[in-house]
Amino acid sequence: MTRKQHNKENRRKNMRLQGYDYSRTGLYFLTVVVQNRLHLFGEIPRTACTEPPKMILNDAGNMVEKWYSEIENKFPDKRCHEMVVMPNHFHCIIENMAMDAHVRPLDAHVGAPLRGRPNDEQRPNDEQRPNDEQRPNDEQRPNDEQRPNDEQRPNDEQRPNDERRPNDEQRPNDERRPNDDQRPNDEQRPNDERRPENDNSKYGIHNKRYGATIGNVMDWFKTMTTNEYIRGVKFNNWRRFDGKLWQRNYYDHIIRNDNAYQKISEYIIDNPIKWDDDTFNCE
Repeated sequence: MTRKQHNKENRRKNMRLQGYDYSRTGLYFLTVVVQNRLHLFGEIPRTACTEPPKMILNDAGNMVEKWYSEIENKFPDKRCHEMVVMPNHFHCIIENMAMDAHVRPLDAHVGAPLRGRPNDEQRPNDEQRPNDEQRPNDEQRPNDEQRPNDEQRPNDEQRPNDERRPNDEQRPNDERRPNDDQRPNDEQRPNDERRPENDNSKYGIHNKRYGATIGNVMDWFKTMTTNEYIRGVKFNNWRRFDGKLWQRNYYDHIIRNDNAYQKISEYIIDNPIKWDDDTFNCE
């Protein structure tokens, strides 16, 4: 096999429509699949012929549903439509809404304002700046003889006992620095002083984001679900996944008219019924 053939076979397939702006207003059908297609989110038990199959979510599946509902809180210009959590994948329709005129596009976060240079009114003009007469010249500055050198500065041995710096042994007990055993942890702190579990970082739901692309939304969704799934494995004995919770990429389809929206919505709703013939059903 030549090097060119090897690179071609190992090149990742780009599933996005080339040149398309995924922050544009519109509806998008999205599918995210579990790495190695493991059944992590529940099961669809076989039922009698008179009853349609139903998806029975476990705690991990309920977690995925929860973070899907949080997308509208994180991205206020997005709307969540039909969705379904399957044993090893997830279907949904997300809508990019038109932003209000007062909202800044492209990563306009809500929070503290950015620090910038002062405007012209805040900058001192030439009349406010000190002139050469106000600035101290070399004659006004202290020379080396006036500055104390290292020999003139007193060290701890030359200082009187009362002026020496106290170390931890000389300090009273109340003034000594607490070590790690003495510092209060979250359980010892009052409720109001405890650290929040989720920091107000760029991934937090309180740090809202406008003008994001569908790719930004899916990256955030996969990050939040992966972090909580890891906690579930650690503390609630959830089934472990292989390296990653989700596959690296995701499937998307741009919904261009009402007829396509109706068909895809029905497909999502009926997905558990057709599980036996589903291409992702591999266990």
